[in-house]
Amino acid sequence: MTALELLESLNLLDENERIEAKRASELGKSVLETICAFANEPGLGGGWLLLGVVREEMALFPAYEVEGIEQPEKLSTDIATQCRSVFNQPVRVAISTETVIGKAVLVVHVPEAQPQEKPIFFKAQGLPKGALRRISSTDQHCTDDDLAVFYQGRQQESFDGTPVADTTLDDLQPEAIADYRQSRAQANPDAEELRWSDEDLLQSLGCIRRNPQGAWQPTVAGVMLFGKPVTLRRCFPMTRVDYIRVPGREWVPDPDRRFDTMDLRDPLLRLVRRAQAAILDDLPKGFALQEGDLQRRDTPAIPLRVIREALVNALMHRSYRSHSPVQIIRYANRLEIRNPGFSLKSQDHLGEPGSQLRNPKIAAALYDTRLAETKGSGIRVMRESMEQAGLTPPLFESDRGNDQFVARYFFHHFLGAEDIAWLAQFKDLQLNEDEAKALIVVREAGAINNGTYRELTKVDTLTASQALRRLRDAGLLAQKGRGSATYYVPTDRLLDKGLSSNPEALSSELGGLSSNPPAITGNPEPLSSNPADKYDEALRSQLLDGIPGTLAAKVGAVGKRHPPQEVQDVVVALCQVRAWSADELSTVLRRNPEVVRQSYLRPLMREGRLMMTNPLEPNDPQQAYRAVEIGE
Repeated sequence: MTALELLESLNLLDENERIEAKRASELGKSVLETICAFANEPGLGGGWLLLGVVREEMALFPAYEVEGIEQPEKLSTDIATQCRSVFNQPVRVAISTETVIGKAVLVVHVPEAQPQEKPIFFKAQGLPKGALRRISSTDQHCTDDDLAVFYQGRQQESFDGTPVADTTLDDLQPEAIADYRQSRAQANPDAEELRWSDEDLLQSLGCIRRNPQGAWQPTVAGVMLFGKPVTLRRCFPMTRVDYIRVPGREWVPDPDRRFDTMDLRDPLLRLVRRAQAAILDDLPKGFALQEGDLQRRDTPAIPLRVIREALVNALMHRSYRSHSPVQIIRYANRLEIRNPGFSLKSQDHLGEPGSQLRNPKIAAALYDTRLAETKGSGIRVMRESMEQAGLTPPLFESDRGNDQFVARYFFHHFLGAEDIAWLAQFKDLQLNEDEAKALIVVREAGAINNGTYRELTKVDTLTASQALRRLRDAGLLAQKGRGSATYYVPTDRLLDKGLSSNPEALSSELGGLSSNPPAITGNPEPLSSNPADKYDEALRSQLLDGIPGTLAAKVGAVGKRHPPQEVQDVVVALCQVRAWSADELSTVLRRNPEVVRQSYLRPLMREGRLMMTNPLEPNDPQQAYRAVEIGE
């Protein structure tokens, strides 16, 4: 990719998995860390660094601008030299110097290292911290679990395949082995291993290994799948499931009242069934009368398939290196399952086919007994099942900092009549459907961040950030934290709004939202950060006088509720006459400048219908927009 192509991609999509921008007036550690992360990340295919640019955060239209590098030849030499010497093995990058608006920038392409070469790491730091991975748009220091991902290609033993000290075959429970045989036979009555002895079966599953003395010794997988309760407690005292019932929607410590808790400790197959029974006993229930049935059937607030898959995912993918329990927390409005160990798969790719397994031997046993879905499909199945039940989409959060994975399952029926009525209180803000969804989720969950918004709406990082800031500026959300740790909580204005007596009111105001909403349409108009915006009518009249009368009439017909696509057509027509600034368009259309930029200008540029008059300096104070001519 050229520097201009990289710059265009950055301004449209911001930094991402494969592109990073840095000022880099001189070689710093952050450049080398990004190179290390690009080289290591499995399946990424490497990445691109654009050096000599800076992101202008204070501009109304945040964008990457060219700053330039004073000594590009020296910086190129420094990068190549360091890439040969600071890592455990040389990283061969491709570096080119290009000129953009008269300033020198460097384009650095980092190829992905071969599996046998990974992990690439800083020699001075060693492993695991000296190695980095590319997670979304960030460079993250590796953990032992990350190293296991790299070593899988070298046939190195996984943690769940390592022997457990001071254990023998007597630490395994014959009843648990029989339980596995029964479950395996139900899944596949003709499975060959059912005819084997217990010893051969356990060996094939990777549950026992010979120690240096030649005696059989259970592995981590063996103890987890078949260990006696006393062995589980002795060897893994904190590796259990805690069921916690919390009154209300928030975790509020109360010294005068302990939470209702239940500790579960069993071999994994039985543990899944016990935990599932505990959840089902406690969940709110509805009822249904199927056609032809004479008796009603009680149905849990969350589909059974979702509950089972959620439990299996937590126990299969948790980190057994961590001495922490899996927590099932039952709030008044949701079920939360927290397991130690972040997702080895990037959060942006959760639900896609394929798995990165932390515990391959435990996973294989759960697949063989049909407790787990096909590899990599568990999250997709849960999302589809919740959608079919009309429930709020489940939310998944992989937290590398705290080394945990959190899954949230809401009892709330999504965008039902009550939601529509509640959202009607904010009709003056012109919410689009994505923003409406986010408000419902933040009301239920108590907080939302960029990752959650992306998962909910399937937009990119930049779009999510802009939407959350708009909701903040409208007084509905309050911002907490900084940088990548930024999150948003509901304000009093959001929580104090009561239900409308007219549930139908919103359907005409929010692009047709109803209790059974149609598919989300193109690009609904975002909320205005200031609904009471006033415009210079004298200037507006002057601007309209300078365009053909028929076009002026079209502009005059554009109302506040006009479909965004039609407004975009008017913008293109205006820009065919001459180049217009965003402020001028804001004035003639009687819209907030940010709405003009995000709802009209940015989409039209992505579609190739508009272009900047000065594309190399997006934040030029004199920036204007013109229509792209056919063939241009």
